[in-house]
Amino acid sequence: MKPLTKFATFSAVAMFAVAGCSSAKTDSTSSGSASGGTAAANTNKSIAFVQGVAGDEFYITMECGIQEKAKELGYTVTTQGPQKFDPTLQKPIVDSVTASKPAALLVAPTDVQAMQAPLEQAAKAGIKVVLVDTTVNDPSFAVSEISSDNVGGGKAAFEAIQQAKPDGGKVLVISTDPGVSTVDARVKGFEDAVKTDSKFSYLGVQYSHNDPSTGARLVSAALQKDPDIVGIFATNLFAAEGSATGVRQAGKTGITIVGFDAGPNQIKALEEDTVQALVAQQPNTIGMDGVEQANAALTGGTVEKKIQTGFTIITKDNLSGDGGKAAYKSKC
Repeated sequence: MKPLTKFATFSAVAMFAVAGCSSAKTDSTSSGSASGGTAAANTNKSIAFVQGVAGDEFYITMECGIQEKAKELGYTVTTQGPQKFDPTLQKPIVDSVTASKPAALLVAPTDVQAMQAPLEQAAKAGIKVVLVDTTVNDPSFAVSEISSDNVGGGKAAFEAIQQAKPDGGKVLVISTDPGVSTVDARVKGFEDAVKTDSKFSYLGVQYSHNDPSTGARLVSAALQKDPDIVGIFATNLFAAEGSATGVRQAGKTGITIVGFDAGPNQIKALEEDTVQALVAQQPNTIGMDGVEQANAALTGGTVEKKIQTGFTIITKDNLSGDGGKAAYKSKC
């Protein structure tokens, strides 16, 4: 159909644009010795990985990268995650990990404020803390922060809608919860991009609390109020799943949905044309980089304080090639 033809052009350009920015690394000014690590002290070979939520293919794919790099470097890995993306559920897990004293903790904080103190305590206990995906208000205690270019991803999501709907119209964002650093950045990137094109009207952001059924209800209600919505940006895997369901339940067609993340359900939605594009992160790379930075901190190597990875735009047109390779895993 015509909008997809235009979107395919965008996809090719976007893929070219991000091909060279994968795992771009910045601020590589700190060292392992500055973080307190020495080769002699590296007798503990255990790494703990605390996910943002268990069962999410994004974190499963990240765990695959962590396991691969840990095996290469001689570490053992234990993985835990809360059943919901909720700091009240994640904090007890982090406290338990801190008490077990692993050499390093790779963690995706579920809230910028609520997880600040628990993670600071882990660092004070001598554990090398690496923030993967999300962060906290003051990450100075962490040896490294590793995440996607989330602002850029939000901007790319709007550009996808812009290409598919050149005449403009109303656009909506379905996110998870406020206070999650990564999705807040994606929303900002999208909002800032919308402001540059007066043909589009921004309806704001609604929060699904990381629950697909809640996202579906929000989208159904939004379409009842504004049946002429032309585009929806869903900021994560569960938001995309819920948005697709909401559009389907409302019996609507012609709405461009751009999802962030690329789990099996999102790939299926793309194949069925319920979702027109996916912004895929590189969780495997984030996991591998996390182990590398933890190891550098533990062995007196050079630690890169902040690392930013790229993303891939997946459409039907590239699903059988590079786009498909960026899809997330359900198991390692």
